[in-house]
Amino acid sequence: MTDCGCDKTKAELEEYLHGELCREDAADIREHIANCADCAGERKVGEVLTEAVQRACRETAPEDLRSTVLARLRALQAQH
Repeated sequence: MTDCGCDKTKAELEEYLHGELCREDAADIREHIANCADCAGERKVGEVLTEAVQRACRETAPEDLRSTVLARLRALQAQH
């Protein structure tokens, strides 16, 4: 493996975090992150953001809020 550098690591970080890279590219990025504090920090930020989005996608609005929003949307659609 060779050090793929910060530019490639940062450009492909999201795909890396989601397991979307081929094995070789993922290994190159993993190796770079292990030796680069800046990219390791970027990875941590990406992980935290990914986890926050995943949690938000699992959450649902309270039923009364959902009903209010849907009623408002229907009222707006009826005006147009």
